[in-house]
Amino acid sequence: MLAAYLDLMCLRVAVRLAAVNGVRGAGVRRLAAQVAGQVHEAARRCLGPGQGELDRAAFEAVFPWGPVPGRRLGGTTGWASAVLTEGLLVPAGDGYRFAHEELADWIQGAHLDLDAALHALVHHGWVAQAEARRGWGTMPSEARVRRQARRATRNLPVPRHRIGPVVHALLLLGRQQGPTELAGRLEELLDALDALLPPGALAPDDPTWWATRLLAEALLRVPDATPYTRVLRFLTERIGAWRAQSRGVPAEFGPDFWASLPLPEAERFDLLRRLVVADPATGEGPRYLDAVSRLLAADPAAVQPLLTRWFLDDTPLVATPDATVATAAQALLHTHRRCALDDLTEALVESAHRRGDELLAVLSEEEPSAVCRAVDRWAHDERPARRVAGLAYGLRTAPHVSTEADRELLRHAALALLGHPADVTLHSGALALLVRDPRTRSRYLPQALARFADGDPQLPAGAVVTALATDPDPVLEAFRARLRVPGAEGSDGEALRTLAEVTTPGLARRVTALVREVVALRPEVAGHVAVYVDRRLEHGPGTRAVLFPLVSGLIVDGPVQVRAALAAVFAEPGTAASGPLRRELLDLLMATERDPSVLDALLRAVVASTTGRSDTAGRSDTAGVANTAGTANMTGAAGTIDGASVRVLVHRIGLLLVRTPEGATRFDWALVDMARHVPGFAELVAGWLSGTPQEWAAVVGPSTRRMIENLAGVPGVRVPA
Repeated sequence: MLAAYLDLMCLRVAVRLAAVNGVRGAGVRRLAAQVAGQVHEAARRCLGPGQGELDRAAFEAVFPWGPVPGRRLGGTTGWASAVLTEGLLVPAGDGYRFAHEELADWIQGAHLDLDAALHALVHHGWVAQAEARRGWGTMPSEARVRRQARRATRNLPVPRHRIGPVVHALLLLGRQQGPTELAGRLEELLDALDALLPPGALAPDDPTWWATRLLAEALLRVPDATPYTRVLRFLTERIGAWRAQSRGVPAEFGPDFWASLPLPEAERFDLLRRLVVADPATGEGPRYLDAVSRLLAADPAAVQPLLTRWFLDDTPLVATPDATVATAAQALLHTHRRCALDDLTEALVESAHRRGDELLAVLSEEEPSAVCRAVDRWAHDERPARRVAGLAYGLRTAPHVSTEADRELLRHAALALLGHPADVTLHSGALALLVRDPRTRSRYLPQALARFADGDPQLPAGAVVTALATDPDPVLEAFRARLRVPGAEGSDGEALRTLAEVTTPGLARRVTALVREVVALRPEVAGHVAVYVDRRLEHGPGTRAVLFPLVSGLIVDGPVQVRAALAAVFAEPGTAASGPLRRELLDLLMATERDPSVLDALLRAVVASTTGRSDTAGRSDTAGVANTAGTANMTGAAGTIDGASVRVLVHRIGLLLVRTPEGATRFDWALVDMARHVPGFAELVAGWLSGTPQEWAAVVGPSTRRMIENLAGVPGVRVPA
């Protein structure tokens, strides 16, 4: 564009000269070529000392006012008047300058000796020091290098506003000799900047300023920065290093620079991914993550797939080490989710990454309508992986659906999945969706219950239980059939956890009867039954009428492993809703229990729960603490032991255990084991033993006492080898 403008201006000056000098035809074209030559000569002279202008003598030498002697300039006259009249140059102070500043920078850049200019402006100081290092016995400090560079370039004759010709010279190098040559010069500028950049946020000296601005301006003004990605990646590495060294990052390379680079978006976001690691804390300066946020808000459909690529990067962020690049991308996508929800769901499923799955799971709860639309699309997709995703997120979203439109989308998706004969493994999940829907439940419930009763792992109990209110008999019979037959450990647990959420009194009684049957047939499900009881207890006092008969019966005559698992549940303090019933059941357990293994489990549960940690000996991983009748609340501060309360309960359990030789041995071993592994317990028990020795003499043997006191570090106590 500038070249065409210059040709036009030269032609207009030539026409004016031709009119004055009587030139016609081809002579006008030759005269235009002469004008162009003189303009280039003027540009070369503008590169000399000064402010980028011609003094009067230089102007008149290039564009004479009157006749030109001899055949110079074709013997024509009136050059100065023609040039000034056309406005190619204008008066400026005591001289003349080009009227169009951009044209002046461009044409002067074409005549600039680029390497000499870069050496004088930037490289002279630090290159001289690099050469001098070869003769030094030791490497000079960076501060010394910077000091020498400033001294070498302190009296530069070029003012900073004359940067335009140098930038155009760099751009011309890239156009004429290719990106490789320009990339080499830019890497040299980056090396110079790395050597010269001062610590902190000090004002840059001339070499630092020139290196920074030339590098930034050239990269921003190239038509396409893709060939210079190597330089840009080096720059991202240096920015991270400068931040780590507490050196100020030039404002020219802030977030706006990276957002303005002429790059494909994929390459831009790859560079920003490298930069966000070194972002300062919020409020302490511009952050690259904020630039990413602005780009995402401006064009979410294009940016979302690029941000999902960040899920692979678990590099911690410097300002917030608990966060990573991947979690930052996840948070941004969630924050701006409503800009393009449908595009976001497609980008997340396309990523096929764990973090995308996590975000889709959140969207299933927060934006169920969008996920339902996605499920409908994926269920009709020809790609098998999409249909699998459609079923997975349909099942996840179904509990959160509240509108008929969303239910209709899930219904259509489920019917589409059932219509694919090749997707046999997806049919059970599709039936689960149809059973949840009141409009299709009656038609598909028998088929779903048959699969569920046979132990189909693809048909979740949560879907089947939704039909309990309308079809209680077949649903409970299906649960009974499934729980009677030994199956996968997770299947039994899921079924019982699901049944624990049944709170309608009539149905809850039938469920407890079913649980009693299962325990009688399969005592090995004790752990899952304990979880069922724990969940039911948290439903509040209203559960007592239904739950107490079941649990009291299990306490009195249930299998040993079931009683041991329940002991850990009753030892938990629970909440205000469940605490009183837990204490009542714990009292009942201690009044009736005599089996040493159950009491041992209770003892360990009490200590482990009170200390806020599980027993490292691994005897009970669901242990807890509760009150006994007549004792105060045993839960102290987190991670500490409320000694007075624990002492009462431990002593009671000890009195129950020492009634038999086996129980006494178990009690002694449990105390020693927990004294070794539970922090603070040895000191606590040692205090009990020394405070009231007569009370503890009946439950703790002499050797056990010495061992505990030795573990507690009581002076003068030594256990023989």
